[in-house]
Amino acid sequence: MALAKDYDSVMGRSNEIQKKALGLDYEKYESGSIAFDYEALMKDTGYTLEEITKIQSRTAVGNTPLIELRNISKLARKYAKPGYGARIFAKDEAANASGSFKARRAACAVAHAKKLGYKGVIAATSGNYGAAVASQAAMQGLDCIIVQECYDSNGVGQPEIVEKARKCEAYGAEVIQLTVGPELFYTFLSVLEDTGYFNASLYSPFGIAGIETLGYEIAMQCRERVGKDPDMVVCTNAGGGMMTGTARGLLKAGAVDTKMVAASIDLTGLSMASDKQFNLKSCTTGHTGFGVPYATDPDHSDVPRSAARPLRYMDRYVTVKQGEVMYMTEALAQLEGIERGPAGNTALAAAFSLAQELPEDAILVISETEYTGAGKHIQPQLSFARDNGIEIKFGNPTEEDKPGVNVVLPADPGLIQCHDADLHHFRQSLIRKAVKKAGGVTPTDADLQFLAEETKTDVAFVKETLGL
Repeated sequence: MALAKDYDSVMGRSNEIQKKALGLDYEKYESGSIAFDYEALMKDTGYTLEEITKIQSRTAVGNTPLIELRNISKLARKYAKPGYGARIFAKDEAANASGSFKARRAACAVAHAKKLGYKGVIAATSGNYGAAVASQAAMQGLDCIIVQECYDSNGVGQPEIVEKARKCEAYGAEVIQLTVGPELFYTFLSVLEDTGYFNASLYSPFGIAGIETLGYEIAMQCRERVGKDPDMVVCTNAGGGMMTGTARGLLKAGAVDTKMVAASIDLTGLSMASDKQFNLKSCTTGHTGFGVPYATDPDHSDVPRSAARPLRYMDRYVTVKQGEVMYMTEALAQLEGIERGPAGNTALAAAFSLAQELPEDAILVISETEYTGAGKHIQPQLSFARDNGIEIKFGNPTEEDKPGVNVVLPADPGLIQCHDADLHHFRQSLIRKAVKKAGGVTPTDADLQFLAEETKTDVAFVKETLGL
């Protein structure tokens, strides 16, 4: 008998579809309460760090250069107090096949799909991950479908998202483009069910394990280049995978004292699910519209339990403005001779400010760069903003107090200042949401320990948050 394909029926079969499409039974990790066995989930990828490195090396992924940004470091020191201004390095992930760190996730996920005998892979993404999965599928001989949230209800798409669709198609993938809204996940599940393909999710343990090589390489390259571990690593933060995988890799390398900083573009006030506001943002990833919801509620992704759990590893969360990121994109090109796409430059904009807080002998690493292209360059994004009635001007980025109304490019580099987000509040939010999702149960001792690990705090903090 044919299965019903209406929205409610498909969504009701979500867990069943996911189990078949991932080859993982998530129920085995559940405690029946709030806690689940996260490390067991990660271990069940079945791959060691060494094995993942070998998988990636076969498909032009990993071992990317670590580039010292000497001129940008020198500029930052002009605005720092004497003796301050860390050395800034960039891990050049644009050197990966497909041009971003997402190739690390995709290489592992696609190789696992091939190992299990799947004929094809599917990913739901508007971003670089689609290109990464399409690239790896082409290399490894599998079919590929990318389901992409692309347009508003008038059929108008962000230049950067359209550019990414073009890249996916260039690799031979089929791209299903949708308008913003709940149809994305419904369509994704329907296609998974109809094709029987593998769910190459961003948030599966295979995807996150693939990023661990990035953190491991950063530690090893820093030791070789400067004789010590990095003092700080700044990760552009959206869904939390970069923070999670990089931190896990650094820890596996023994870099236990490196401070992990998440950086997102401040899009406070813009709803990512709003059709009207979809094209009022002048960046498509690495912003608070993804970063905050995924940090405080990791499990609202396309798998039952997300392997990206950034608050477990985050020491600090900072935000920057759209104009600051676009300015640093130009600075990177004109001062260092390196043109890279905007998402990785979110971390660079934050790093320019953070470097001024650290002594001159400190090492600060930006965990990624990404490829640029016709639609990913800042000029089409700014032109698109103007077409949508957004004012573009030079001034103090703090004047960009309402995203979707203006983009303020800093009139002087000294005006670039990251701002600390309330990590204490985010930790409390995760704890309360987790208890609420579990039906308001009284947490067990195991639940309290789990929530402490989830938030990089302790049981006393969890109890205080819950009033226990």
